Amino acid sequence: MGMIEVQYGKDLLRRDSAYEPGMTSVLFVDMQRIWCEPNLDPTHPQDADSYYHRRLRDTVVPNQVRILDAARKAGCNVLHTIIESLTLDGRDRSLDHKLSDMHVPKGSPEGQVIDALKPIDNEIILPKTSSGVFNSTNIDYVLRNLNTRYLIIAGVVTDQCVDMAVRDAADRGYLVTVVADACATYSQERHEGALRAYSGYCWTTDTETVVDRLKGLAAA
Repeated sequence: MGMIEVQYGKDLLRRDSAYEPGMTSVLFVDMQRIWCEPNLDPTHPQDADSYYHRRLRDTVVPNQVRILDAARKAGCNVLHTIIESLTLDGRDRSLDHKLSDMHVPKGSPEGQVIDALKPIDNEIILPKTSSGVFNSTNIDYVLRNLNTRYLIIAGVVTDQCVDMAVRDAADRGYLVTVVADACATYSQERHEGALRAYSGYCWTTDTETVVDRLKGLAAA
């Protein structure tokens, strides 16, 4: 079955509609030292040779660097969401994060975005204390102020925080792109299962396609 087109105001839109200048944003989900460097995460200890860290090192981070570079050159808005409490003791965390013993204290070094994706001036960092960035930050308000229609999502983990970002963004009217080879979770089976599960909420594609589109925006 082909991609469905819908009349939206003056525009005819599809999930894979071409990105438009001034209306395209990129969201990197939880690309922090604690989740992306080996053995910093006490809740999911993973050594450097685990599937997860090999995928991050060999595939996901290099692909995200390409996307970030292309987005910056195209003048797109870049947002980073990180798990970080608003307090040192984490009393503001969601009940789920408390029950999961998940706490990244405000300002902690391990909570920072990894160096490869280090935000530059004017890039937005949104600390969250739940799995869903739309539930515990003002991202919807921010994206609308940025005139965002197209939201490109990459990050970790595919079947948890990325999943919630995708579904919640789609429900709020954004055209979501998920970059499959710029996301990771703890096994290939979980990764592929998640992409199948929320495929109806987004356009799933790869880094090469997204970078080519962003280069087209830059040229325009």
